[in-house]
Amino acid sequence: MKNEVQTEPEDETEAQETVEKPPSNLPLIITLASLFIWFGFQTLQFARERSNLTFLKANQENALQESQKVQTQFQAILAKLSELANRGHAGAKLVVDQLQRQGLSFRPEPRPEIKTELKTETKSETKPEAKAIK
Repeated sequence: MKNEVQTEPEDETEAQETVEKPPSNLPLIITLASLFIWFGFQTLQFARERSNLTFLKANQENALQESQKVQTQFQAILAKLSELANRGHAGAKLVVDQLQRQGLSFRPEPRPEIKTELKTETKSETKPEAKAIK
């Protein structure tokens, strides 16, 4: 009986060792849930910022178009001023010189007179041919 009594306590300890509780997954679940919530929050924030930036860009389109229009008008005025200075106008030469000293460089547009001369030559050439055909 002594053998039987001794074997029983060993069996109880072996049974206790084999029936251990698995480690808790609660910390892992909490970590994964918090990461999921964090990434969701960041995604929403980025989506809001993107929509705000798109809205701001759309609001600036009109101002950008207006500034380009004013810049085009300013370049046209400078071209006419340069053309006037090339013709010999003293005031225009003074203004062009002052603008160049301030670092504003511009190219004069081609003279419209050259274009009209080409058009008049072609018109004058076509008129005699039209009379010869009649």
